[in-house]
Amino acid sequence: MDPRTRLADLLAHRRPDYSLPQAFYGDAEFHQLDLDRIWRRSWLFAGPECLIPAAGDWFTMDVGADALLMVRGADGEVRALYNTCRHRGSRLCTGDKGKAAKLVCPYHQWTYDLDGRLLFARDMGPGFDPAAFPLKSVHCRTVGGYVYVCMADQAPDFDAFARMVEPYMLPHGLRDAKVAFTQSLVERANWKLVIENNRECYHCSGNHPELLRTLSEYDSSDDPRVHPAFAERIRQKAAQWDSEKLPHVSQNAPDKRYRIVRLPLARGESMTMDGLPAVGKRMGGLQQSDLGSVRMLSLPNSWNHLQADHAIAFRVLPLGPQETRVTTWWLVDKNAREGVDYDVERLTKVWSETNKQDRTLAENNQLGINSRAYEPGPYSPLIEFGVQNFIDWYSTEMASVDAAVRPPMGLRVA
Repeated sequence: MDPRTRLADLLAHRRPDYSLPQAFYGDAEFHQLDLDRIWRRSWLFAGPECLIPAAGDWFTMDVGADALLMVRGADGEVRALYNTCRHRGSRLCTGDKGKAAKLVCPYHQWTYDLDGRLLFARDMGPGFDPAAFPLKSVHCRTVGGYVYVCMADQAPDFDAFARMVEPYMLPHGLRDAKVAFTQSLVERANWKLVIENNRECYHCSGNHPELLRTLSEYDSSDDPRVHPAFAERIRQKAAQWDSEKLPHVSQNAPDKRYRIVRLPLARGESMTMDGLPAVGKRMGGLQQSDLGSVRMLSLPNSWNHLQADHAIAFRVLPLGPQETRVTTWWLVDKNAREGVDYDVERLTKVWSETNKQDRTLAENNQLGINSRAYEPGPYSPLIEFGVQNFIDWYSTEMASVDAAVRPPMGLRVA
C-alpha cells in the first residue's frame, strides 16, 4: 500500500485519546511524510538570537537532509539561508556556529555576502552572472530574542504567535542574554516520543527527583491533587503579577500548536537543586527573583522555561525514524560573569540530569514500541492532556487534504 494511503487509513481509524499506531514511531516512509508535512511546512524554533549577536555571526541546523544557516547581516538583520553552495552543492559553513566577514565555500571558494548574494566566483568565464546565483533562503522571523524559520514556499501565519508570546518574553531580556552552556543529546527514539514525554509529568515522580525539588507535577490551583499551600501560592502570585502588569495567564493557540503561561515554582525561586537563584545578575533588569517560570511551547520542536535569573531553551530535531537530537541552551544576562555571578554546574544540574533521564525514558519507550506486542494504549485524561493535544495537532496536520494534494515545495532565493 502506498505510504500516504496507509497513513491516512491509520489516522482515520485510530482510537481517540490513544497513542499512535506503531508505524508512526519508526517507519522510514512515515518519517519522510513527517518531514514533508510537518517539518518543511511549519515554523521551527532555530535557536536563541543571542547566538549571533554581531554581524557575521552564524549558526547551523539540519532538518532531515536540509542544512540551514542562520546569519546576522551587516544591516543587523537575521536571515536563514540554505547552507548549500550554488556552485556544486558543498556545505558552505561547517560546524555548529562561527563568525565570518563573508561566507566562503571551502570547496572552490565561491564567496557570498552575509545576505546571500554571490560576490566572487573564480574562473567562471565572461558570460557568468553572479546575480543569478545567490544562496537560497527560507522564511526567518525573530520574536522576543528567539529565531524561527520556515522552509515552506508560503509560510503559515507567524504574527498571531508573535503577538501572544512576546509580552511574556520581553521582560526577561533574551536579546541581551548570552549562552552560558549548551548540551546536545542524541536520543535513539522517534521525535514524537521526545515531544510526548515533555508534554506530561505523569512520569515525573518516578524519574525526576532533581526537577521535583522545585517543580510541581500539577500546576492548576483548581486541581484537587495540588497541595493547598501551593494552590494558595499560585493565587497570590497571580494577584501580584496582575498588580505589576506582568503577563501570566495561560494562552493557547486554537489548534494547541503553541502555548504560554507564567506559573510559580512549587518551592524556591529558580530551577536549582536548592531552589535559590543560580545567577546573581537577573535577566532584563528584572527587580524580583521570585517570578516562577514562563513556560512556552511551540510545536513541533521547542519548549522553554524563562525565569528571573536564567532561561532554558530546548530544540528538538529529527535525525531519522528512530533518532532525535535535543539541544538545550542555558541563557543568562550578557553581563553575568562565570565564576563570579554563576557556576555552570550549579546552573545546569537540574535540567542536565532531567534531560539524561528523559533520554533513557524515550529510548526505552521506543524499544517497547518496536516489539510486535505493542498496540496503542490510552492516555490519562487527568494528567496526559498535553500529549493528547500534541497528537491531535499532529494527526490533523498529517491527515489534512491540503497536505496530501499540495505540489512539491518551492525554494526561495535570498
